[in-house]
Amino acid sequence: MVESLPVPWHDEGVEDPALILALRSGDRGAFAVLVQQETRSVYQAAYRILGQAADAEDVTQEAFVAAYRSIGTFRGEGSLRGWLLRIATRIAFRRLSQRREMVDVSSLAEAALVDRSAEPARSVVAAERRDAVRDAIAELSDPYREVVALRFLGDLSLAEVAETTGRPLNTVKTHLRRGLERLRPVLSAEVDAGVSDR
Repeated sequence: MVESLPVPWHDEGVEDPALILALRSGDRGAFAVLVQQETRSVYQAAYRILGQAADAEDVTQEAFVAAYRSIGTFRGEGSLRGWLLRIATRIAFRRLSQRREMVDVSSLAEAALVDRSAEPARSVVAAERRDAVRDAIAELSDPYREVVALRFLGDLSLAEVAETTGRPLNTVKTHLRRGLERLRPVLSAEVDAGVSDR
């Protein structure tokens, strides 16, 4: 019987200093732990931006490859999860900006397509609204886009966004408020257009 050696970073999660030290030293086992623990959060953030599972999977892989290559630049000033989400959201927004404008049936929620009681028109409108929100966030200028994306698409708290971006908490709050103010006219015009189309 072969005994496995205890892994020193397994108790404290991805923010464990021992895991971070192991990652910086190029330990592939430590990176495998990071991938295992953070794939879901990175994928969810990418999916919320892109709305398509295949694209979110690609961005998730690309984000982990980018993180592996640049782990030496992680200074530990913010959370490791936040750093990963920042990488993933930037990649996802870059991919979103490169997309051609077309309606893709696969972006509709699968449950709505399978559920016979769901109204097809309602599913299409919901998908269009999700796309409009993603596009509006993608059009924000950088400090606002990053803060809004990390807060609402990456599910980070304001304190985590501040820590991740290295900005003071009050600056993050200001950027979030200004970003939402810039989104309001775009989204209200979208809602008004949806009401007038009926």
